[in-house]
Amino acid sequence: MDIPIGRNIRRLRIERGMTQRELAYHLHVSEQAVSKWERDQSYPDTALLLAIARLFAISLDELFGRDNVG
Repeated sequence: MDIPIGRNIRRLRIERGMTQRELAYHLHVSEQAVSKWERDQSYPDTALLLAIARLFAISLDELFGRDNVG
């Protein structure tokens, strides 16, 4: 099962004109962590998922790439 969280984080970050450093600052993680997420080398900690969704004003379903939920 392909979970596009990293690609979605990258797309959302770029759409909002944020750097990896700025995103890392808002989430209290390292730039390296953000970079690894975006390269699908790791996933954000589950405790961060809601914070990421709130920061980008999207649902968790959208973060996980589930456009058509239902």
